[in-house]
Amino acid sequence: MITTASRRRCFTSSLWRASLATAAALIAAAAHAAPGGTRVVTYHYDNLRTGWNAAERELTPSVVGSSQFKMVASTPLDDLVHAQPLVMTHQHIQGHGIHDVVYVATESNTLYAIDAATGAVLKSHNFGPPVPYTGLPNQCTNNGPNLGITSTPVILQVTGKIYLMTYTFPDFVPTYQLHQVDLATLEDAIAPVTVTASAKLSDGSTYKFDASVSRQRPALLLSNGNVYAGFGSFCDSAADRSRGWMLGFSGDDLSPLSGNELANARTRSPNMYFLSSVWMSGAGPAASLDGHVYFVTGNSDFSGTTFRRFHNIEESVVQVSDDLLDLDGLFTPDGPTDGWSALDKVDNDFGSGGVMLLPAQKGAPSNLAVALGKVGKMYLLNADDLDNHAHGDAKAYDIVDGGACWCAESYFQGPDGVGRVISSGDNVIHVWKVATGAAPKLTKEIESARIDNGQDPGVFTWVSSDGRKPGTAVIWAVGRPVDFQPGKIELYAFDAASGATLFTGDAGTWPFPDNNATVMPVVANGKVFVASYKTLAIFAASGAPARQLHAVLSPALRAPLGAGEHEIYGTVRGIQGPVVALRKRDGSMVSVDVSGAEARHAKAQPQIGKALVARGKYLSSGALAADVVLHAKSSPAMWYPDR
Repeated sequence: MITTASRRRCFTSSLWRASLATAAALIAAAAHAAPGGTRVVTYHYDNLRTGWNAAERELTPSVVGSSQFKMVASTPLDDLVHAQPLVMTHQHIQGHGIHDVVYVATESNTLYAIDAATGAVLKSHNFGPPVPYTGLPNQCTNNGPNLGITSTPVILQVTGKIYLMTYTFPDFVPTYQLHQVDLATLEDAIAPVTVTASAKLSDGSTYKFDASVSRQRPALLLSNGNVYAGFGSFCDSAADRSRGWMLGFSGDDLSPLSGNELANARTRSPNMYFLSSVWMSGAGPAASLDGHVYFVTGNSDFSGTTFRRFHNIEESVVQVSDDLLDLDGLFTPDGPTDGWSALDKVDNDFGSGGVMLLPAQKGAPSNLAVALGKVGKMYLLNADDLDNHAHGDAKAYDIVDGGACWCAESYFQGPDGVGRVISSGDNVIHVWKVATGAAPKLTKEIESARIDNGQDPGVFTWVSSDGRKPGTAVIWAVGRPVDFQPGKIELYAFDAASGATLFTGDAGTWPFPDNNATVMPVVANGKVFVASYKTLAIFAASGAPARQLHAVLSPALRAPLGAGEHEIYGTVRGIQGPVVALRKRDGSMVSVDVSGAEARHAKAQPQIGKALVARGKYLSSGALAADVVLHAKSSPAMWYPDR
């Protein structure tokens, strides 16, 4: 963590603008550079995180909206998939020749190489036993039964290597390892590196990276020869020990960079509650071509008093240098209801979504970025100078209602050559036209029908088009389940010009009510890939009968209870000191004393009108003395039975 403002590095805006202009050209040309079609080698298609494949000629709105578009393959996998699939065309697989290959990584630490046309498994490799959820802080269930490879890997085409982060359990010690893997063999190309790090706290003491309380959820980023990985927490548990990190490693030998970014370097806080996690619902940090890395942080101490530039950068869009030695930009919202203090008090993370850099916009006074979190305010930012040095002087060009978002934005250009931003908060797709000039703005053009979702609001989107050719752009999304038996997810397609629904169809299952389905559909070469629980579904236009999803069994995923313990779900109706008034699903009220959970740093901050799950023992008064209090989904259909 940088502890002095004098180390802030300024950079040349003209260089940054030229870099993004080059990036825009690369986005348009990327598909043509690959042998035989489009390659998808990183999260959301590129390092700007636009999610735009501008070289899709087959899946036009007319094709997607026809009876020809359907599921053509369903491939069994060994576990849940949080990571986005990646695609390599004309790829050699040892013992199997040349194929178009989709690479899928699972929470059992297995990497699959799958034929992109047939769904046949060409090769797989397991990198060791994953960490069971019972080995996580407070047995956090905001995941599947296992934690293995959670983040989206990244491919370096010129070397034929894929980088991935595993979570293993040697001698019952949770351990992260970064791997450089050969795309043809799925074997380690060099020895993996165990993740370690340390940084100075505000009093000069040293804080060391603790893998047992750090969740590596954001997609990996490969930029300027380095691999970057962000870390957050498990269910906001162990908040007295867990702090957000951005770490970097050499792409050549996996050695750690000399610098790192510790998001919270305070020695103390009022409630000894730190966090400032980098999690972004799995979205990857973004990067410019000159190497600057961008990410968004989450909540910190619920006193709402602990923000301090260089010591605790919670609730902020952050820009750091490629060596992670310099904090070069920081946008931190302020205000009575949606500023950093208000967000901290009720766990309304700004960092529930990622940051997207826009390709250079003609006529804009600077390069642009957008970010959107739980509150639903989408900020259009000056990417050349994020800093709001005084909190009342926020450098936002525009603020619009993008809807509450556990999600990420996308981008494309229309036939008029003007950029569009796609938001998907509150489960509705909105397309915003980027107006440039002295004061850039976002103007809403269209919106879609509501997408089914019983989990936290927001879905992940992808855009495909044949360049800027009229009538070719399609917006893709995957709806989250509305229950957990069976926890069905659906693929959606919308016409980007009108918002009309083109397609909906079953795409898999996600039978984990506490765990958001962070499913990113990937579109390339006339196919759509959707990875979920033990399944990769492939969609395409075909005259053959539609394939059906193969059957999977839904596991029980509930923390074991101790003698005399109970677990209840409900909606918060009142808060008086440490006592929460909870309305259960049957309408009855119960008082929950959360002081025990707070003392154990096992309390996610309750909020009136929001749901929670509490574990503990009943007192003679009928109140529940909770040892663990966690957030629950708003819909009772996503609640396990009380016990």
